[in-house]
Amino acid sequence: MPVFSMRKTSAQSAGRPAVRMLTIPPEFAGQRVDNFLIRECKGVPKSHIYKAIRGGEVRVNKGRVQADYRLAAGDVLRVPPLRLPAPGERPRVPPSVFPVVHEDEAIVVIDKPAGVAVHGGSGVSFGVIEQMRAARPEARFLELAHRLDRETSGLLIIAKQRKALLALHDMMRESQGRKLYQALVVGDWVNDRQHLRKPLLKWLTADGERRVKVDPEGKPAHTIVTRLKRFGRYTLVEAELRTGRTHQIRVHLASCGHAIVGDDKYGSDAVREQFARLGFKRMFLHAARLEIPHPLTGELRIFESPLPQACVDILQYLEQDK
Repeated sequence: MPVFSMRKTSAQSAGRPAVRMLTIPPEFAGQRVDNFLIRECKGVPKSHIYKAIRGGEVRVNKGRVQADYRLAAGDVLRVPPLRLPAPGERPRVPPSVFPVVHEDEAIVVIDKPAGVAVHGGSGVSFGVIEQMRAARPEARFLELAHRLDRETSGLLIIAKQRKALLALHDMMRESQGRKLYQALVVGDWVNDRQHLRKPLLKWLTADGERRVKVDPEGKPAHTIVTRLKRFGRYTLVEAELRTGRTHQIRVHLASCGHAIVGDDKYGSDAVREQFARLGFKRMFLHAARLEIPHPLTGELRIFESPLPQACVDILQYLEQDK
């Protein structure tokens, strides 16, 4: 593990929490400051870390930064005193083994089940990445290369090397490769193939819940939707992400009047309750196919995940009910 340059105060030497000044080594260049602190300050609740960032207690080169600031080699990071949870307060992260679609020295591609967050935060104590680290204590490096919503199932890439992680981030920023999802939407999707280019803007509800909407002031977003099968009142579609905005597929489809079945943020409560009575209690959105250059070799790799059985069962029901 890299050795950080650190200046200790007398309080810290006495064992009490104190300010730390860390000089970032090259191995951590490009990592977001929030993710760095989460790993560096093991045991500190994420809410405390984000509060410290928002309050300006976390500084880089003596200046305030946002949570998404990417560290550079040689940056001097001010880490404020952060309260550890009281004994018994910190939940134990249970190790978990997820289905592995592919693994090599640089990446592991897993098949994430619906209902599991990819990381802790926002009311979730832990997620896929924390459980994988607990299951692989010998792993020196495990980081999410991208995100999936909690209720979305399917292919998720975990980087095992920082070099691979940075290469994957570059690919995704440049829209290299293809990410293909399958979704069951409300209504009869008419077009065989349609490009949705609608800017998306994040906003907060009165309760502080994060949402996304189509807005001219938002960031450009592009989704390609291909119709796969019609079921009368519902349609199975394939959605290809050409950009990677938060909730992009969900909001783009809902903005066309075709919300995803089971979507608790942008869909219909009545539809969700109807499918729940049939035993389908998740959002029908599945990351089915990834086509990406390998982050180290550049060789095109294709990964696939079949629809989960719950999704297959509901499609069979709709086919019989037509």
